Amino acid sequence: MKAPIFVLEFEKPLAELARKLDELRQQSIETNQDLSKEIKEAEEAISDLQRSIHSSLTPWQRVQIARHAKRPHSLEYVDIVFEGFQELHGDRQFNDDHAMVGGFAFFEGEAVMVIAQQKGLGTKEQIARNFGMPHPEGYRKALRIMRLAEKFGLPLFTFIDTPGAFPGIGSEERHVSEAIAVNLREMSLLRVPTISVVVGEGGSGGALGIGVTDRMIILENSYYSVISPEGCAAILWKDGAAAGQAASALKLSAHNLKELGVVDEVIAEPLGGAHLDPESTAAALKAALGRHLKELRALSVENLLQTRYDRYRTLGVYDEAGTIRS
Repeated sequence: MKAPIFVLEFEKPLAELARKLDELRQQSIETNQDLSKEIKEAEEAISDLQRSIHSSLTPWQRVQIARHAKRPHSLEYVDIVFEGFQELHGDRQFNDDHAMVGGFAFFEGEAVMVIAQQKGLGTKEQIARNFGMPHPEGYRKALRIMRLAEKFGLPLFTFIDTPGAFPGIGSEERHVSEAIAVNLREMSLLRVPTISVVVGEGGSGGALGIGVTDRMIILENSYYSVISPEGCAAILWKDGAAAGQAASALKLSAHNLKELGVVDEVIAEPLGGAHLDPESTAAALKAALGRHLKELRALSVENLLQTRYDRYRTLGVYDEAGTIRS
């Protein structure tokens, strides 16, 4: 087997073993020695340590995996899960936001609509896509596509992968908060089945702007949160270095979200993360999307809307502290 490339801080012990494995392989080639036994032992040691590390990941470590440079982004899943994707451009008001992508596609032979936040591969594309942080026109383009889905009676799939909506001056001037708020309202009223998938980062209102759906699915090492761990740490601890502590407090990891009822299903990833086997991750995701779509298709429009309403009215946990009396 080819040794994986380990780049995260908590993977340093694995990186050292992988380096030794490469040395053994090189030595075997250069000296023509039979080191197959040693190589096999090194491979097993890597597998055992990898299993040990990834069976007890902290929320902050999962955030790091969600941000992994090699982690598949939304369009990579779209290419595998759907057929014939045709991208639509522009919000018909200001511009075409490349951080938000959407259009027609086919899912298991059925016409559907897809909206995806895309970070980009490599520095040049990441800059062009604003590192997956949509501007207001991105959310307005998404809204245009949502309305097309409703007009033609097509199921809607959204792929979430953003650290948050872009907070720059131009974004504020063009009313990014209003654009997101309109999407929240309009998504709650769509008369077609809607499913969201968090494939990487799910940051703040930037994620929620395409996430008010009938079903929410999340990949095992993704996160979904009202704020980034660094932002939370800066506010509550006055120190960005407390990001790990903030990640634990936010309950932002997939299994925490499932326990709280925020997400409906957690898709298991290959050991080490989706970047080590994107195809199997996409296959598991496709199967889950098919199951959920079939269940939603069985509902009448009235039941679909009522179920969605009930979902968001009961979402979350709170304590009633008492009644304020005059």
